[in-house]
Amino acid sequence: MAGPKLSKKKGGSAANPPLKKKQKALPTLEKETKEEMIFNSDGSEEPVMLENPDEEDQGMDSLSDMSSDGDDVYANDILQGSDDEEGSDEEERGAQGDSDSDVSDFEKEARQIDEEKAREEVDAEAELELNIKNEANEFSLPTEEELEEEAQRPPDLSNLLRRIKEIVRVLSNFKSLRLEGATRKDYVDQLKMDLISYYGYNDFLIEALVELFPAVELMELIEAFEKPRPTCLRTNTLKTRRRDLAGVLLNRGVNLDPLSKWSKVGLVVYDSQVPIGATPEYMAGHYMLQGASSFLPVMALAPQEKEKVVDMAAAPGGKTTYIAALMKNTGMIYANEMKESRLKSLTANIHRMGVTNTIVSNYDARELPKVLGSNSVDRILLDAPCSGTGVISKDESVKTSKSALDIQNCAHLQKQLILAAIDLVDANSKSGGYIVYSTCSIMVAENEAVIDYALKKRDVKLVPCGLDFGRPGFIRFRGHRFHTSLDKTRRFYPHVHNMDGFFVAKLKKMSNMKPTSQQSEDGEVEEEESELVESNDQEEGVKEKKQFNKGSNEIATEKVIKEKKQLNKGSSVSGAGKQPPLKERRKKKEWPSREEIAKNREEKRQALRESKRKRKYLSFDIGDVDYLLCYCVGQSVHEAVILTDSSSKKTMLCIESAAKRMRLYKRRLSGCTREYDATSQG
Repeated sequence: MAGPKLSKKKGGSAANPPLKKKQKALPTLEKETKEEMIFNSDGSEEPVMLENPDEEDQGMDSLSDMSSDGDDVYANDILQGSDDEEGSDEEERGAQGDSDSDVSDFEKEARQIDEEKAREEVDAEAELELNIKNEANEFSLPTEEELEEEAQRPPDLSNLLRRIKEIVRVLSNFKSLRLEGATRKDYVDQLKMDLISYYGYNDFLIEALVELFPAVELMELIEAFEKPRPTCLRTNTLKTRRRDLAGVLLNRGVNLDPLSKWSKVGLVVYDSQVPIGATPEYMAGHYMLQGASSFLPVMALAPQEKEKVVDMAAAPGGKTTYIAALMKNTGMIYANEMKESRLKSLTANIHRMGVTNTIVSNYDARELPKVLGSNSVDRILLDAPCSGTGVISKDESVKTSKSALDIQNCAHLQKQLILAAIDLVDANSKSGGYIVYSTCSIMVAENEAVIDYALKKRDVKLVPCGLDFGRPGFIRFRGHRFHTSLDKTRRFYPHVHNMDGFFVAKLKKMSNMKPTSQQSEDGEVEEEESELVESNDQEEGVKEKKQFNKGSNEIATEKVIKEKKQLNKGSSVSGAGKQPPLKERRKKKEWPSREEIAKNREEKRQALRESKRKRKYLSFDIGDVDYLLCYCVGQSVHEAVILTDSSSKKTMLCIESAAKRMRLYKRRLSGCTREYDATSQG
């Protein structure tokens, strides 16, 4: 009985091998079975038959006891091992199933979350549309009583902003969203009032901006004005390259990127751990702090090497140094600045940036054609002084300080400057003959109107600026119609191009001859200048005229009377003959040129100097003071100088004045004598 049991156990162990710990029990069991087995000589296993049956029974009993003991100790372990193995397999399969189920559960949960989010978004959009419809139905313009109540209370900024947005939304789709009986003018007027209250603009500027832009774009522009523009650097190619400069600044903790594709030297700075205007590279002139919009006029000018270029309003020197870098320090640049206080920053930047081909001048730019000569330069950059309505983010005082009169004065000055710039450029230049006009204003009166004026007054034409971006200029604006070529000019806005508001135009001078229609106007301008010169000369000679005696004045008046008589005689003679035709009489007098006016002015000054040198002296003895005083009174000498010569005891009388010396006034002498000594009088 024991043999078959052992063989089954052995076979079972072979079929399902237990774990390593349980496999160690198998050799001991086999050894015990082998000891109980008797092998025949032919190798077959047979149980040995004992002679004594009692012994056989005892042996069977002992063997059965051993087998029963073996079943209790070892066999159970083996069977438990196989059960454990099956349980482990089932656990592994269950774990795999659990993992698969977990993955599927995660996917299901993710899908459910995504579906819920999509449902929420759809519901939110539907609710928003519903709210918009409800608000559109509920929104109405405030009444006069409500406006009066608001004026008495402090401004409610949240209410103002909400109303501004509502009005802008209505104006964007006026036909479908407007209230019955409300006109567009009502909405626009209320929008202006709210913008003035919320953003702090004056009436004139808001009115001008409303005329320039639609409501939606107007809000974008005003919001852009409230934010500062990015800080930009211009690499000085005379000393370094942009890649090298960017690497050095990055190591110093400056977070920057290239400005844009249109600029090869610009860098935009996001933040910096060091003052960007006090780094060693800045002090060494490797870069210039300059707005992105200031790059545009110089790029449009495109100066060439060995040219003669004029920057008519150069301070603080950003554009001038950029021109010098493009010219590689060749040729010649005239950097003119009218305000003397700004010359320090101009010269400092020129030296810091290593520019060596620039001459700094301090003239009124309108006089440059007289100073440098007409038709004498190749290219001119005129960054004209303007109202600054494009840089409100830098100077918020523009919101309230500008008026229509300021715009008109700026436009008048700009027209004079652009005519002077055109007269200064040589149309026969081989590589030049270009004028670039730019302003930091967005007003039409300072931009398109000035260029249109120049096109009418001089023989010039507009050419492309060479800038691939920017909005074209206005050809028509409100009631004004400009030249059709003004679409070649470029406008830049902060809400579109993320730079200051700017205007750029490029002109090409076609000939050095002025149109005939301008001769009379130029004559009028020269007449005004000559009158101003004469008035200045008269003011300078007021003190000198007071010095002359009454006799000289009488002589002058007699000469004037004689001249008038001669003129009257001539007019009577001409009146006796035939009168000239009406057209000839209406012809304006041909006034002298500016050079002749300057020459006449210089001659007058020379004559005045010579008259001061030629002084008349009268010699008197010291005892003849009474006679001296009587002479002065009789000749109406208001101012005189008495000089005493101690050696010859002579007194000299100078008829002409000397402001720092002793004065003698009219005196009526009644037989008394007085002595005057100039040295004693001081």
